[in-house]
Amino acid sequence: MMTGQLRYGVLKLVAMVVIPAALHANEPGRDALFHIERNKNANIIQYDAQLGPDGKLQARKPVLAYWVRLAEQGQVKELSWMQRKFAYGFSTKPNKSENSVTLDMTLNIGRTLLVRQEGDDYRAIADINGVESYIDKIFIYATGKGISTRVSYIELYGKAVNNREEQYERFSR
Repeated sequence: MMTGQLRYGVLKLVAMVVIPAALHANEPGRDALFHIERNKNANIIQYDAQLGPDGKLQARKPVLAYWVRLAEQGQVKELSWMQRKFAYGFSTKPNKSENSVTLDMTLNIGRTLLVRQEGDDYRAIADINGVESYIDKIFIYATGKGISTRVSYIELYGKAVNNREEQYERFSR
């Protein structure tokens, strides 16, 4: 029998390694970008680039976000209207000069993200401690519940674009 802490660690490992690839293994029109973890439970919000038949970002909905319910049975579930509007949603703005979009998160993470093709894959890119980095994960530590939820701090995890060195930044809200 697993302890709660060990079980949570195993669920996080599944979230980081297995889930993004396994969810859409048979869907050539998607690339996993990054996910958001929270201190509340093991559930994550996954963000994917959505591609057209030509392999370019879809014009109408270039990025998708949805729940992966790891605290339950790994179900995939849409974000509710309130979750999109006040927490985990985003807006996109196409960049005319290249096949990319600027992703502006509803949750203020202190920067916008650029989603662009890097080799065969699409990646989300932003500065982490002043270094242009591929974003892998965002962690949110929050207190309270519902409308009274307050974000205490946010952590950004990724790899530098130029040399793939691990990057990390934590900032308080």
